[in-house]
Amino acid sequence: MFAIVEISGQQFKVSKGDLIKVPSLKNSKEGDKLKVDKVILKSEGDKAEAGTPYLSGSYVEITVKGHGKFDKIRVFKKKPKKRYERTTGQRPKYTLLEVTAIK
Repeated sequence: MFAIVEISGQQFKVSKGDLIKVPSLKNSKEGDKLKVDKVILKSEGDKAEAGTPYLSGSYVEITVKGHGKFDKIRVFKKKPKKRYERTTGQRPKYTLLEVTAIK
């Protein structure tokens, strides 16, 4: 059984017991239990249900396991023949979630 859910504006394919990294959920603390009701698709065996845009009455229970930072993203800008070069970067924050149930 798996589901496709929308969390923080991004879609994730999840199954029970999966660990996923999503863009930072700032208001959540480690150990919090959350319920995601933006379920786009739910599949069990050969049977699948799709929502328009979301399934009503379906939800995914998740637990916050921690917070961290993704690997560094480097951005390099250059203008030829102008002696212009800039390197910048960032390390976006993430929240680590564990899927406990799909209902």
